[in-house]
Amino acid sequence: MELTPAAVAAEHEWVLERADVVVPLVNDVRDALGDAFDTDVAAVTEEQYRDAVDEVFADGDRAVNVAALVALLRDLDVTDDYPGFVVDELLGRELAAMVAGEQPRRLLAESTFHYADVHTGGAEEAGRDDLDAALAAGVQTRLPGWAWTETESPFAVRPR
Repeated sequence: MELTPAAVAAEHEWVLERADVVVPLVNDVRDALGDAFDTDVAAVTEEQYRDAVDEVFADGDRAVNVAALVALLRDLDVTDDYPGFVVDELLGRELAAMVAGEQPRRLLAESTFHYADVHTGGAEEAGRDDLDAALAAGVQTRLPGWAWTETESPFAVRPR
């Protein structure tokens, strides 16, 4: 694998084109987590998804790493899927975290990845469903819609 600016741009386009697959998964995950935590979570539109992807890829340092993980997961397959299960989970969790951003969203995306991964499947390649789950977990965590992200933290200490 060679990561050039053109290769990163191609991965960006590929991720943008996954909106029709990833956005419904994002919204399924948000609905289920909203039910689990007894809260309403706003749905995500394809436009919001694309804007979030654009933002992730606008940060060159993040973009090159996200592009590498996307490319690896898209092409990853393991005979009989196991023990490859470990590597696709590891790569998927890291991709979700990178897409989500910094802490605490990073950790939340890693946790959400496993939940989203359970709700995907059917891909021929072992890594493809993990790729979709990672994009869904990262984007859903990055985007607004959760009440706790709409207000200031009560734990912030004002500077002197």
